[in-house]
Amino acid sequence: MHAVTIRQLGLRPYTEIWRSMQHFTNERDALTRDEIWLLEHPPVFTLGQAGRREHLLDPGDIPVIQVDRGGQVTYHGPGQLIGYLLLDLRRRNLGIRPLVSLIEASIVELLDSYGIDSAARADAPGVYVDGAKIAALGLRVRRGCSFHGLSLNVNMNLAPFSRINPCGHPGLEQTQLCDLGAPLDLQRVGNDLVDILTRRLGRG
Repeated sequence: MHAVTIRQLGLRPYTEIWRSMQHFTNERDALTRDEIWLLEHPPVFTLGQAGRREHLLDPGDIPVIQVDRGGQVTYHGPGQLIGYLLLDLRRRNLGIRPLVSLIEASIVELLDSYGIDSAARADAPGVYVDGAKIAALGLRVRRGCSFHGLSLNVNMNLAPFSRINPCGHPGLEQTQLCDLGAPLDLQRVGNDLVDILTRRLGRG
């Protein structure tokens, strides 16, 4: 089993953390421990590598950053749990698609523990509750190692999602834990999710 270091980083600017992920991935070697970073971002829209600007409907005063993850456009803001997975996939014998499935299954298990029925979708990565998206995924693999990760809506202002076509899907409804009777404390939710993620990664 390969141990994982968990870092609780609080509210941090997107670009700062993005550059830190790139640096960590570029500098790591075969002995570097994997890490999971838990944090929040100030309001920001991020556009993935293949992201099309037509999905930015009305960004207004919220910054837009083109980034090196997969996927289209999404929104990050306070009250949303961000989990970045900096993993050596080769060491874990884990492919990118199995990693996506592992993350989705972990979020579904987390929500089930809160009494919420959810599911992944084959045509649109992420986790959904009654058709509304509650968690988004976007990953990058470089030199056999992953970075970027997941966002889970906990207790946030969902209005900015109406300024974009979330993940490239016009009119995709969003939901969050606070509207579904689940815990609102980001640290508790993050700890619960990490417990599930690390257990599932330990099976790999």
